[in-house]
Amino acid sequence: MLHIGIIGTGGFSKMHAKILTEMEDVQIQAVCGTSKAKAEEFASAYSIPSSYESVSEMLDSERLDAVYILVPPMSHGEFEIELIERGIPFFVEKPLGVNAEQPYQILTELRMKPLITSVGYHFRYTDTVSQMKQLLSQQNVGMITGNWMGNMPQVAWWRDQERSGGQFIEQSTHLVDILRYCIGEIEEVYALYGNQVMHKQFDGVTAADVGTVTLKFSSGVIANISNTCVLPSGLGKVGIICYTQEGMLEWDTERLKLIEAHATSEIKRLVNPYYVENEAFIHALKTGDTGRILSDYEDAFKTQQVTVAALKSAKSGLPVRIV
Repeated sequence: MLHIGIIGTGGFSKMHAKILTEMEDVQIQAVCGTSKAKAEEFASAYSIPSSYESVSEMLDSERLDAVYILVPPMSHGEFEIELIERGIPFFVEKPLGVNAEQPYQILTELRMKPLITSVGYHFRYTDTVSQMKQLLSQQNVGMITGNWMGNMPQVAWWRDQERSGGQFIEQSTHLVDILRYCIGEIEEVYALYGNQVMHKQFDGVTAADVGTVTLKFSSGVIANISNTCVLPSGLGKVGIICYTQEGMLEWDTERLKLIEAHATSEIKRLVNPYYVENEAFIHALKTGDTGRILSDYEDAFKTQQVTVAALKSAKSGLPVRIV
């Protein structure tokens, strides 16, 4: 039986807890929240034996095989370091933080003391992304466009650039990661961000609400990802279009469409990627086989580098090369 701890009591904690409680030989042993009351409420909902408001107290009191770090971007850092020091594997939701410096410190610690890690870039685990990756490997890719268009989440920290990292770091990071997974590494970034709408509607909005980022891959492929959070609730569009000599591959969260000169076909998503990513991490904990984990901390850091470079470019007005 694996004994798992969870840090955080928000929406992603609930989603992961629901999946973990359905798995064989897995027990969520403890949860830690920002208050004892939140932790106790969460523990009651998922039949978790122990609840805490201090991560150190939880780790001192429990024998845990792994911990899930499911917290907002600005809260990363000390939890990861403490788990590394104690030799406890961890799953962490994206993004890795609001900058690149702190994740690099964590990565440096992991290189000195390796652990099983997994990062929540769940789209890698969708069957449609796997199929897109395979198809693109057989075609000459010219360019790619991506978009993450939606509304601004109604939590104060998300509106704050210093606490969320902004939309490209917090949300559009998924698109960057999919493209890295399918196309390869990115060597240069140029970005333009703006504040057009949301600062007029809400107090304390310092995160950009529109942006467009051009990416140059080592292979020569050029991609552009645009995002906005000015739309009203209920409206949105997330997707990627790849332009090749064969035609177009249009991916969204539910399907992959293949558009050729004289034919169009569609592949619908069949799997729950959140379940598959959890299954991969649990399998690694049980067997030591990390082959099913498609995004570990080392790999996810490369995505973080790109999204942080985009912010740097938007501030400077200059292209930024990825070191």
